[in-house]
Amino acid sequence: MIRFELPFKNTLMKKFILILIIALTSFQSQSQVLITLLLGDKLNSDDLEFGLEGGVNWSQIDAMETSNYLRKWNLGFYFDIRIKNQWFLYTGVLVKANMGVENLTDNDLDFLDATIYQDFEDPSIRLVGDYSQKLSYFLVPALFKYKFKNHLYTEIGPQFGLMYDAWVEFSSDIEGIDATLKEYNEEKINRIDAGAMVGIGYTLFKGTGWTFGAKYYYGFVDVYKHKEGTINSSIFLHMNIPIGAGKIPEKKDAD
Repeated sequence: MIRFELPFKNTLMKKFILILIIALTSFQSQSQVLITLLLGDKLNSDDLEFGLEGGVNWSQIDAMETSNYLRKWNLGFYFDIRIKNQWFLYTGVLVKANMGVENLTDNDLDFLDATIYQDFEDPSIRLVGDYSQKLSYFLVPALFKYKFKNHLYTEIGPQFGLMYDAWVEFSSDIEGIDATLKEYNEEKINRIDAGAMVGIGYTLFKGTGWTFGAKYYYGFVDVYKHKEGTINSSIFLHMNIPIGAGKIPEKKDAD
């Protein structure tokens, strides 16, 4: 199935970060009410932190002829659960997350059995543009995190993905108009992805504020059903905004 779209031009990264901060903070008050109702006082403790995660990732698919990274934005929520002392379990779901690869070659397109687009008036002329494979996932990490006293942390563990949409995308400038064609190919792709992730980061405001971090993911499952070695890999830069987290002040005994 092929769909034709006219996307907006890409914005600058600094504009996205501003929009992301506004979007995350706008959801904060409503989310805090809902999660507080569900979790009660446990939300406002040193043992559990809930919040929103957003950022950007650069991804590749091994064994493809192209090696260009695909850059995409992602958004979701997380739970940071204390196991013991400075050890935590970090989990949650990136509900808007994409992986894939940019600038597919003719050999890649041939393997994918993807359409190569020609001029409407003269089919012998090939349209100039870029082809990319894009994969939409629900991503669920399960990372063991160690928080140092200086508010740095390291984390390691598995990540699991459920693919719910996939397409080969052709982007071109047709007579001064940015145009996108999508050819869906989820039937060629394994629904389940799994691999290992490592990360580092820092939490602001003495360990109680926003977190900035970086994570690297490498998959263990082939992306394509009929091509071995086609493994997802991705670098994530993320920002976490806690909602309602923080230690509840202890009540003083009455004199």
